[in-house]
Amino acid sequence: MATLRRLREAPRHLLVCEKSNFGNHKSRHRHLVQTHYYNYRVSFLIPECGILSEELKNLVMQTGPYYFVKNLPLHELITPEFISTFIKKGSCYALTYNTNIDEDNTVALLPNGKLILSLDKDTYEETGLQGHPSQFSGRKIMKFIVSIDLMELSLNLDSKKYERISWSFKEKKPLKFDFLLAWHNTGSEESTMMSYFSKYQIQEHQPKVVLSTVRDLQCPVLQSSELEGAPEVSCQALELFDWLGAVFSNVSLNNEPNNFISTYGCPQPSTVVAKAYLCTITGFILPEKICLLLEHLCHYFDELKLAPWVTLSVQGFADSPVSWGKSEHGFWKGGEHLYNFVIFNNQDYWLQMAVGANDHCPP
Repeated sequence: MATLRRLREAPRHLLVCEKSNFGNHKSRHRHLVQTHYYNYRVSFLIPECGILSEELKNLVMQTGPYYFVKNLPLHELITPEFISTFIKKGSCYALTYNTNIDEDNTVALLPNGKLILSLDKDTYEETGLQGHPSQFSGRKIMKFIVSIDLMELSLNLDSKKYERISWSFKEKKPLKFDFLLAWHNTGSEESTMMSYFSKYQIQEHQPKVVLSTVRDLQCPVLQSSELEGAPEVSCQALELFDWLGAVFSNVSLNNEPNNFISTYGCPQPSTVVAKAYLCTITGFILPEKICLLLEHLCHYFDELKLAPWVTLSVQGFADSPVSWGKSEHGFWKGGEHLYNFVIFNNQDYWLQMAVGANDHCPP
């Protein structure tokens, strides 16, 4: 009965909202974007806009490429050649594909060179590596986390530690995964991932971009200084968050009583905009690309615009081993970890960060 009650419980969620200004030297907007490593969907909404500028459209179209490598042995990510070619010359990201964080072995390579392994109990014991139990383990520990600093290992490739890890991945417990990979090169050298992994099944992909114009959209009225809103004057941040989810999901906002799918309506007070531009990018999207997009949207109001605000929303991979930084991520009843910026025409912004049941409070 206790198990049934837990299954019927609504999943716990955490939502953190804060406000600041992009000109504030203590603003942490860049840090929050840069440390949210694994992003699969980016959406922005611009009220009172019927067409994107060429500059913004070009930026949207340049959010790739990323790569899919099938059955890649894990030991390939710790070789001296890989470390010197990709990790030391830029920011390299890797994430196992089609693995469930609560049930399967999953792996993530962070841009700082940390390799994070989330392993089931049997695999963990077979590797012989040192780690620690997942912080979301119950009474019976079924998942373990192993963290390997590849930058530190590369300083002494003759060390016993490197030999033990290499032997574990090559011989003791060879592990293969389908990986998503991407590389942000800080120099002028072209990416060589296609040629580097040419002996494996590798495909290059570009993120999918969907551009659309929403007509006669009922939008909440917001005031940048009022996160909690003001009665009959402006809506609160939580109401906006729910409304954005409905807009991005193409949910009807008419609040019709005979609509059996949704009776949701726009929070009040609201205003109707003739046109709003909606863009959604789906793929393996790097924080560096999102930083560029956020910076461009910050300058959207450099010229006089009718829109009082724009939004930028980013959703992370539900089954990534981490959410922000090295913070362990789980799934349980929901694997969401996402953030949303509301950018106002006076350079104020709201930042909303949400995680699901198996996460600590966002940073």
